[in-house]
Amino acid sequence: MSLSQLVFRSMLKNMKQYFLYFFALIFSVTLYFSFVTLQYNQAVIEQTSNSGTASAGFEAATYMLYFIVLFFVLYANHLFIKRRSKEIGMYQLIGMTKTLIFRLIGLENIVLFAGAVLSGMVFGFLSSRLFAMILLKLLEQNVVVEMTFSKEAVIKTAVVFTILLLIILIQMAWMIRRVTLLNLFTASKQADERVKRFSPVKMVIGVIGIGLIAYGYYASTRLFDIESSNNLFLNMLIILATTIGGTFLVFRFSVSFVMNLIRLKRNGHLNIVDVLAVTPIMHRMKGNAKSLTLITVLTAVSLGVTTLSYISYYSTDSAVQQKVPADYILTNSKMDEFLTALEEENIEYEMDFYNVSYVEVPMKEVVAIPAAGDVYTKIFIIPLSDYRQIDEAITLQENEVMIESHAGYLAEMFPIEKGKELTVKLGTEEKQATDKVKVKEVREEPILSWATTTGGGPIFVVSDEKFKEYKQYAADPYREYQKSIFLKNKNDIERAEQLHKEYGQETKDGTAHYFANPTQEETRQDYLGTLGVTIFTTAFLGLAFLLATCSILYFKQTAEADDQKDSFTIMRKIGFSEQELMRGIYAKQLFNFGVPLLIGLLHSYFAVKSGWFLFGSELVAPMIITMALYIAMYIVFALLSISYYRKVIRGTL
Repeated sequence: MSLSQLVFRSMLKNMKQYFLYFFALIFSVTLYFSFVTLQYNQAVIEQTSNSGTASAGFEAATYMLYFIVLFFVLYANHLFIKRRSKEIGMYQLIGMTKTLIFRLIGLENIVLFAGAVLSGMVFGFLSSRLFAMILLKLLEQNVVVEMTFSKEAVIKTAVVFTILLLIILIQMAWMIRRVTLLNLFTASKQADERVKRFSPVKMVIGVIGIGLIAYGYYASTRLFDIESSNNLFLNMLIILATTIGGTFLVFRFSVSFVMNLIRLKRNGHLNIVDVLAVTPIMHRMKGNAKSLTLITVLTAVSLGVTTLSYISYYSTDSAVQQKVPADYILTNSKMDEFLTALEEENIEYEMDFYNVSYVEVPMKEVVAIPAAGDVYTKIFIIPLSDYRQIDEAITLQENEVMIESHAGYLAEMFPIEKGKELTVKLGTEEKQATDKVKVKEVREEPILSWATTTGGGPIFVVSDEKFKEYKQYAADPYREYQKSIFLKNKNDIERAEQLHKEYGQETKDGTAHYFANPTQEETRQDYLGTLGVTIFTTAFLGLAFLLATCSILYFKQTAEADDQKDSFTIMRKIGFSEQELMRGIYAKQLFNFGVPLLIGLLHSYFAVKSGWFLFGSELVAPMIITMALYIAMYIVFALLSISYYRKVIRGTL
């Protein structure tokens, strides 16, 4: 029999095992080819050309996606070689050399890879238009997207997957050459360990694992506290180390301890669930601890990154509102020609007028740490009469101030409490004075734009008398007022934007009507241009991570199902029904999929909770949506593994 015939028969024999592996390869190529093709789609290029981070983000995501595919394929290949260990051992028994065995299995992989790459490119080409439409939908661009075939994408995909194939062949050769014939026949049982009395030392180590995770969670809640901000990077490394290390100890020792307690309570009277769930989990936990830890950490990382990027995208409107609180902001009398143009075009609008000045406040009183020293921070102020355009009922005593626009990460990291007393510094060294004020209330609603306040931050609402007094000491009154323009009909926004651009350009006589403040719509489009690409790439990578981890869990379960086939046969022969056996399988899959998912969700929750305010203003909705998607995907793969177990059990009789 020739080698090619042997390869063909071997592939037919292992078709059941290779089917999902082949499908996973096709899916990996499809994802990669679609993503690379997307970068050469003309519609995408035109809409993201203004975003300087788009091309860099696509490039970085491409490398990350390839890393995910590499990790997944190497791990899956390792599992399948392990599953075929007895077959490889039989080849050696009949006289085949390790070199010939490597050629046989290597040719199988080459054929599989060639078919997967070609099929994946076809599916990737067909799906690339869908991904382009999703991206442009996130960017809120109504553009006709055409299917684009890119030679560059074909070449890049062929090169990277050829390199991946070479890496897999090297892995395969190393695995085949390093093991003995006896190892090959016992490879599938190397993860098992004898069930013996659980020592107090292991119990203590398991408790330490839980304690490390708890400490990591606690430390994450204080990560951005002022006291720990000087050692931020070190604290992040400590949190990462304790959480990952604790996760491994929990899987390696805590789970076995719990399973032993369950067995001890039974006094040797084990039911079918104990036999099919508790005992196999306990037996294999020594070998599965590393993989379950890795899967849990990858789930947490991908979920955390996806959630944070979605928080940024979900919070776009509130972030834009905080930066530019009106459709148009005017701070110069030359810009009033724009208002005249709006009136000539019959574009109705409303205007709020704010007199603006500033004071200085000691930084240590704002951030509440002595380390701030004698540094002062500039706080912009508006009079109470102007603020009553928003709230007519507000009143202030002479020495009271109300803090507005104190929101976002500044409010989270530097909270200002009601009733706090602040020192106000006025003027310069030549003309200087101080005053004491008391905070009556703290609100979040934005009033002045970031351009007006040179970078955002809270503002003080003071009484009219205080405003006149403080303004006398203002040494640099470059912002004397702000006009906030609100269009009554949002359908006029397109024409108003055109007028804003016209009056913001240099005129024929050389007069420049410079608008210091971008419009709200311009700011919103800038945010969408960056955040739309970010959420798309992170969601794409998150999907790849999720499919990789779930697929690995599924592969491991199918391997265990095949290993337990003889046990299922015996149980069926002594009278256990399919439904009774499946009860044990349900419990086992609940652990194998549920526990890594649960711990991964907890890890991601505390990671996101520690610094979500740096990315946006909304937490609950983005977190619930992303977690729900991950839970749904895990449920799908758990049901697939249950279905595989059911098929194996039904085939035992």
